[in-house]
Amino acid sequence: MIALLLYRTLADHLLPWAMTLASRMLARSLNLPEPLVHSTGDYVVAHVTAFEHSVGRSLCPSRLARLLRAWWRCRH
Repeated sequence: MIALLLYRTLADHLLPWAMTLASRMLARSLNLPEPLVHSTGDYVVAHVTAFEHSVGRSLCPSRLARLLRAWWRCRH
């Protein structure tokens, strides 16, 4: 019961407060308005997701291992 109470207190009150504080501190350190920091964060997430879907698939470990084995067979 105490663990549930601690979890709910943390999730309901402290976590949103900490996120707001972190975004405000980041905005102040970059000398930008806070809404611009939020929209830039969304933009960066969209670009990272697009990169992972385009280039990340070609860097898949199993695909790289298959290419390495094919290269090794050609050399010998």
